[in-house]
Amino acid sequence: MPDWVKQRALALSRPWKRGMTIAFDTVALFAAVWIAYYVRLGPGFRPNGPQMLLSLAAPAIAVPIFVRMGLYRAVIRYLSDRAIITIAQAMLLTAACWAAVLFLTAMYGMNGAPRLVPVAFFALGSLFIAGSRFALKGWLGVPQLARHASGYTLIYGANDAGVQLASALNANGGARIAGFIDDHPRFHGRDLVGYRVYPPAAVPGLVKNMGVGEVIISLPQATTTRRREIFEALSAQAVKIRTLPAIADLAAGKYSVGQLREIDIDDLLGRSSVPPDPDLLRQLIDGRVILVSGAGGSIGSELSRLIGRWNPRRLVLLEANEFALYEIKRRLARDSPGLEVVPVLGSVLDDRLARSIMSREAIEVVFHAAAYKHVPLLEANVIEGVRNNVLGTSILARAALDAGVSRFVLISTDKAVYPTSVMGATKRWAEIIVLDCAARAAAKGSNSRFCAVRFGNVLGSNGSVVPLFKEQIAAGGPVTLTSDAMTRYFMSVHEAAELIVQAGAMSEGGDFFLLEMGAPIAIRTLAENMVRLAGLSVRSAANPGGDIEINTIGTRPGEKLTEELFYDANQVMRTRHAKILRAQQADGPDNLDTALATLSAALAEADETEVRRLLFAFTDEYEGNTEPLRKAAGSSRRLR
Repeated sequence: MPDWVKQRALALSRPWKRGMTIAFDTVALFAAVWIAYYVRLGPGFRPNGPQMLLSLAAPAIAVPIFVRMGLYRAVIRYLSDRAIITIAQAMLLTAACWAAVLFLTAMYGMNGAPRLVPVAFFALGSLFIAGSRFALKGWLGVPQLARHASGYTLIYGANDAGVQLASALNANGGARIAGFIDDHPRFHGRDLVGYRVYPPAAVPGLVKNMGVGEVIISLPQATTTRRREIFEALSAQAVKIRTLPAIADLAAGKYSVGQLREIDIDDLLGRSSVPPDPDLLRQLIDGRVILVSGAGGSIGSELSRLIGRWNPRRLVLLEANEFALYEIKRRLARDSPGLEVVPVLGSVLDDRLARSIMSREAIEVVFHAAAYKHVPLLEANVIEGVRNNVLGTSILARAALDAGVSRFVLISTDKAVYPTSVMGATKRWAEIIVLDCAARAAAKGSNSRFCAVRFGNVLGSNGSVVPLFKEQIAAGGPVTLTSDAMTRYFMSVHEAAELIVQAGAMSEGGDFFLLEMGAPIAIRTLAENMVRLAGLSVRSAANPGGDIEINTIGTRPGEKLTEELFYDANQVMRTRHAKILRAQQADGPDNLDTALATLSAALAEADETEVRRLLFAFTDEYEGNTEPLRKAAGSSRRLR
């Protein structure tokens, strides 16, 4: 039938559509009665007057019942399979009422109908009413379904969310559904809203035989670990994988069941989430004046957004990059419109500026996130890296100490443990400087508490491998690894920001907090998962026809194959938060001022060799190490 007929039908007003449906049902039910008589009484049946009246009574009884049961409120294009049950119930009630009319008329001597006729009327009427509606639905939906040339879709999860998702996809013409996948054997082989439920082992056959091109994970209550297991099982198939949002997001109204999102690399970390402690967040933020250095960076900006949601009195943003400062201020104005934000364009190396901010803004809490973090770049730019990360921390921390701030929280890194890179060594210096400030605060009876929070890599942060891998995959490859044996700890930037603030609230002064990072992840596994997340396959000797090749290019200067979070596991203690550990440190070194002066002199002379020597000599001396200053990248130096 021409498309213009369909368009004219769809353009009709709702009253016209309802009227036409009622007229069709009237004719169809009258025909059902007639055929029922014909089946029972044979070809020679000719209705008499009473039988004709009874035949007309059937649709007259049915239409009010259909109206009451909502058969004329449903939109045919969006009709669900469950409508069959409603139609059957309406027809059963109609047939019962009509049978009662037949019985009453027979009592008064009218020649009604044999008892089989109401039964046949129920069966034929149900067939006509349901069949007509679903045939019309199929006709109206054909062009939409024809768009999907990429294959069928499987829904992983035979549950209420999966049923709602199937209905939403059908209503929008969003997919051709091949069936459900479910882990529970009791569902296997059954039909759910018209679709077969298969075991997970059937996926390869469905992909091959039905042309399945997509699997949607409809398990909103599943843990991250379970989602990762499912993804790993499905990743061997050349299918796109999407997921229904988590149940918490659905309950919060962030998504509807019909909204899907791509599987994100965060879903594959296998980390069990722990809700933040609102008391700790409120204790450190609510009503306070807070300074975030490096506020435009990945960690600094996420900290700023988190702080903005917990009602600080004022938020001061210190950032050396003009555009980054503009961006975080703009986002805070959008996300926290009532927040007082003070943007400060400047460097942590400016001692006068640091002291001016502390006194002018009456800073109470400092989060020091400003640092250069890219390992190879700092190996090539030792002078600037040391100046910013070491001297910048010293200037800001001592300005905070003199101003009597309540809390100073240094954002550190696992690369500070047994450092083999300039970046790691500068962060270890920063930790020692903070430890020294904590000792000075305690010595003069100040309430200022200085601490450091140490953790591993943050997914998607500036300098992270994740954006690089995404760029390389988008360009068609190859994806480059430094070593197949390299592993790293990972967490999301949002989780890191929440844990940093909570750790700062628990500080007693001079302590180091270690964020529980879970198990380290092989960088090759991360790269392979990202290729599969893009709906592509890894090219290898076993799969020469794959889409993306992964090449190993060798470790870069300063890189280690593995990272560690602490020096001595025996000194690590649990805290009230399951994801935060505390490591109490010894007092700061007595010669820190001398070491800083010597390092500053070497920096002023731009003597890179001497700066590098002093950088590692001091950390080795502080840890009591007698080994050579540096070992090859990838080694794990045991200093104790």
